[in-house]
Amino acid sequence: MRIFGLTGGIGTGKSTVANMFRETGITVVDADRIAHEITEPGKPAHDEIVRRFGKVILLPDGGIDRKKLGTIVFADSGKRAALEAITHPLITIEIAETLGRLASGGRDIAVVEAALIYEAGREGRFEKVIAVRCGREQQVLRLMARDTITKEEAELRISSQMDPDEKVRASEIVIDNSGDLAATRAQVHSLVEKIRQGAA
Repeated sequence: MRIFGLTGGIGTGKSTVANMFRETGITVVDADRIAHEITEPGKPAHDEIVRRFGKVILLPDGGIDRKKLGTIVFADSGKRAALEAITHPLITIEIAETLGRLASGGRDIAVVEAALIYEAGREGRFEKVIAVRCGREQQVLRLMARDTITKEEAELRISSQMDPDEKVRASEIVIDNSGDLAATRAQVHSLVEKIRQGAA
């Protein structure tokens, strides 16, 4: 099975592009969805995260308030590293198991959507990495709208990750999501055709 990585800076539209891959029939494994699942009450990472960050991060139903946790870890690189030390090994295992099931089921192509492919040193696991990019101001505005946060908070979250331009330079394939959705979709569909033909 051919496995591609899909990454991009926060707010660049990576999930939008992932959905466009799904439209073409390509299976997408979503690392963020897996992160949600492993941190639910009763799941492996939940209790460990609560022990590390305290009950202040809990919602009334016992779930983790991801926005509150995000505010904490994006403001402190040490705390972000502590959170990643808890979640990343579990996410990696689940991705590998999911890909194994897909391969056994006869899938010949899969895309793994993950924000931190380079930061976590996972790029070697993929045949090629696809980076999604847009302009910095677009990225800030999209993140503000998506997460209902201030410009300062958006800038902090963006700067906490690897520079988006570095991700683009490190990746074999780039999707430019700075235009309208039709332009982005055209790039994705063209890429899928090349992948299916073995030309990408």
